[in-house]
Amino acid sequence: MWHPYTQMNDWKKFDVITKGDGMWLIDSKGNKLLDGVASMWCNVWGHSKKELVNSMIKQTKKLQHSSLFNLTNDQAELLGEKLVKISPGMSKVFYSDDGSTAMEIAIKMAIQYWQNIGKKNKIKFVTLDNGYHGDTVGAMSIGYVPTFFSKFKNILFPVIKTPTPHKYRMPKKFTYREYQEYCLEKIEKTFVKNNDLAAFVMESGAQIAGGVIIYPIEFQKKISQLCKKYNVLFILDEIATGFGRLGSFIEYYAQKSIPDIVSYGKMLTGGYLPLAATLTSQKIYDSYLGNYEDMKHFFHGHTFTGNPLACATALTNLELYDKNNLISKNKIKTKQIERRVGEISNLSIVGDVRHKGMLMAIELVCNKNKKTPISPDKKIHQKIFVEAKKHKIYLRTLGHIMMLVPPLAISEKELEFLLDGAIDIIKKVTKDV
Repeated sequence: MWHPYTQMNDWKKFDVITKGDGMWLIDSKGNKLLDGVASMWCNVWGHSKKELVNSMIKQTKKLQHSSLFNLTNDQAELLGEKLVKISPGMSKVFYSDDGSTAMEIAIKMAIQYWQNIGKKNKIKFVTLDNGYHGDTVGAMSIGYVPTFFSKFKNILFPVIKTPTPHKYRMPKKFTYREYQEYCLEKIEKTFVKNNDLAAFVMESGAQIAGGVIIYPIEFQKKISQLCKKYNVLFILDEIATGFGRLGSFIEYYAQKSIPDIVSYGKMLTGGYLPLAATLTSQKIYDSYLGNYEDMKHFFHGHTFTGNPLACATALTNLELYDKNNLISKNKIKTKQIERRVGEISNLSIVGDVRHKGMLMAIELVCNKNKKTPISPDKKIHQKIFVEAKKHKIYLRTLGHIMMLVPPLAISEKELEFLLDGAIDIIKKVTKDV
């Protein structure tokens, strides 16, 4: 087994997880770990949620998979109706398997839209610095994080990058308000200078894998307005930020910024099966209609597109949101996290704490005044993982940034256990830094 984003030389062995029970992962030796990163940010209800498991079992007895090539299935149809209903401005759903493919679809959809309406010069994309959209070639191009993807730079297509209003790491000559305006001016100047832009692409509400940069109020809304003004498609990535992670069910609605195309993933099935969806407006969809020989139809498809098992699970998951009033209940837990921000910020190696909804990023530095990140040779990622295990917590960092991304339905008691543990873990690894 070759593990993702892992220097295999650093690890002699890996714990074998054999069971999940609520918010806890259980390994082959019976040790329990609180799932502090929601199994890579996708788990909603914890593990072995009865309703989701029963939904999967029920569907396996009827239809496991059937192609969407010239056929359909009832679960894909029902989920499509549900997704359109909860997504203002969206009319059509295109299914895929994960976030990267959902974003590849969004890219291709935008390019072909302009081709279909006769504007073949509109082929370029504009994105924000530090944005991340997945690990496939197109997704790497629009979400180029140098630390991750510099080795592949020569095979990526060119993208215009604009600055992100990162409060902790902005140029010293600006106030935060001035820097926000500067970032928006840069975007508008890019739109004015280039008449060949297909779309502006950004994560909705916050950048996650690029370091957890939470946008200031109205920043996303103003970008959506600029896109409309200059006839540039607006593509949003809600794969990690949608379905309640930042506190809102549909994040772009909370941001008052209706996109032309939006991608969902991760928590769509509660984290139980691979499924993603790219939604678009009626205007985009209509451009693909014509005679077969016009070749306007969308040239994209996956074997497991609209898999009925995954769609049935997603439907049950979305029903559970309503039944349990999850988004509203999590406002209490959001405040619970918020109350600990000051305490965490005061720790000697903590440079910045960024928090929204059920997401917290703790940036670890070796010099608070200079904001110097802890260097990779300190192997802080490994030290935190090992120390977290001692505290019965599963954590994985983004380099020198410690992430707390629990399952949304975590109890207040378990959340407190996670927060207490995170503080103690940082104290324990401080001496090594």
